[in-house]
Amino acid sequence: MVARVDSRLPIAVLVSGAGTNLQALLDGVHGREVEIVAVASSTGDAPALERARTAGVSARTFPRSSFSDRAQRDEAMADWLSQRGARLVVLAGYMELLDELFLQRFPGAVINVHPSLLPAFPGLRAIEQALAYGVKVFGVTVHFVDAGVDSGPVIAQRAIELPDERDPGAVREALRPLEHALLTEAVRAFALGQLCIDDDDPRRVSTGARAADRAGAG
Repeated sequence: MVARVDSRLPIAVLVSGAGTNLQALLDGVHGREVEIVAVASSTGDAPALERARTAGVSARTFPRSSFSDRAQRDEAMADWLSQRGARLVVLAGYMELLDELFLQRFPGAVINVHPSLLPAFPGLRAIEQALAYGVKVFGVTVHFVDAGVDSGPVIAQRAIELPDERDPGAVREALRPLEHALLTEAVRAFALGQLCIDDDDPRRVSTGARAADRAGAG
């Protein structure tokens, strides 16, 4: 699968918290390679919502408590994102799983940023998991989202050595610039048609010129 566009790619961003990754996208690719057309949050008090509104981006809350179950919530959210014209959905600190039917609405076009070097330490509290294991190298992964927990094909990874760090907050602060850069680069590559999932090996994602070559051959 290759995402190819002739102009700015309309994208949606899902958030749950402060929204620093959203801000990185607003600063780095919004109005350039992409147009952020919608920001959806799982929580009504997420500071990320104010970041969206300040940038003039439509923002809406989809609290789990307002729906009978997760599937109904995700269907309503997918409907709203589709109505806004989103062609890529970016999970930028979104702290909930997405229903499989949601993913089917955006096939091959949902990506996530995760604070570990997957497949190590998937799921919640990844940094705490890594510290408990005693690792000395931490990292960030951007990956396509599938029906599993942080199990989709890896787009990009970046690592940093923190051999003496024991504080989760300090690790989180050290990883934040990596998250911002890696997520922005991945979204830009998607928008430019520079990501391609290998048909023969769906775990492998080609990037850059190689992906563009594969797209041209297809």
